Amino acid sequence: MKNIENIIFDLGNVILNIDYQNTIDAFEKIGVMDASNFYSKSSQLNIFNQLEIGRISKQDFVFEIQKFAPKASSTQIINAWNAILQDLPNERLDILKKIKDKFSIFLLSNTNSIHIEKIIDNLGVKKYKEFYNLFDKVYYSHEIKLRKPNADVFRLVIKENNLSIKKTLFIDDSIQHIESAKTIGLKTYHLDGEETMESIFPDIIL
Repeated sequence: MKNIENIIFDLGNVILNIDYQNTIDAFEKIGVMDASNFYSKSSQLNIFNQLEIGRISKQDFVFEIQKFAPKASSTQIINAWNAILQDLPNERLDILKKIKDKFSIFLLSNTNSIHIEKIIDNLGVKKYKEFYNLFDKVYYSHEIKLRKPNADVFRLVIKENNLSIKKTLFIDDSIQHIESAKTIGLKTYHLDGEETMESIFPDIIL
């Protein structure tokens, strides 16, 4: 990838480790039937989309999930939802620190207030602020009211930061997001399989 000046990073499974199966298993444990059809990496019920674009509150989300798991408490539902979140390896923070001197870097994540609260709790306020401040700007879907793969979310990042599309690389682990980014001309890298940030840098930007 030559002539790259800007890099837009996804968060989950690119920087922060996540495990969809953990949440699927946790939902089933609290009474959700066929949870893999309820929520997964490739598809999810609209309630999750609504949470990710800030259309519903934490309380509304819990209420809707209780329709599928009527015996589950609010705490059990929040814990099941947060079970997807894993660790943020220090090696990836080190990579971001190194490349931010050469590139403008941005974070663009489909996420929600519940997960962000948990990430802050897991990392601690100091480490979270250190992570957040590595980026020129952070875009969380629930704050900007847009989520991938809607191409408008990429246009927003490009326009607000006056970026050259031809000189901007987008890295994500979801193919549907990659395909959407391609439609507006962004250079892309699909982080798939066993690949990690540690394994692809600096090769993809040489």
